[in-house]
Amino acid sequence: MADITIYQKPTCTTCKEVYQILKEANVDFDAVDYFTDPIPKAKLKELIQKLGVPVAALIRTKDQLFGDLRLGEKQLTEGQWLDLLAIYPDLLQRPIVEKGDRAIVARPARKIREFLASFASAAVSTEAPLSDGPETRDPRPVTGG
Repeated sequence: MADITIYQKPTCTTCKEVYQILKEANVDFDAVDYFTDPIPKAKLKELIQKLGVPVAALIRTKDQLFGDLRLGEKQLTEGQWLDLLAIYPDLLQRPIVEKGDRAIVARPARKIREFLASFASAAVSTEAPLSDGPETRDPRPVTGG
């Protein structure tokens, strides 16, 4: 299993862009088409926690379905939103990219670069120093030659 998972709709332009960025970066990742392989309610809750946003922030309010269902007129609980997302995956913001205990909605697609960079910089800052002792350098002055 890869370190990164992208939850996407393969026909979505932004999802295609993020997919391509990950490929070009030689990142090992799993791609989940949540229209053919729905995200279980428990996983949605986990993603929401990793994203650090309320479930309502993940709803595509400009989607025609949102208007058709008159969702803007309703006050729904988290559980009700999760039930709706299970039934109507088109309502979920996309793509969602998950790595470890973090996730983002990679919209616009360039956000994926920042997300990947944050892990690279974290890895660099936690690496051990290259030498395990004092610097050993020839103390003699360098002469021109």
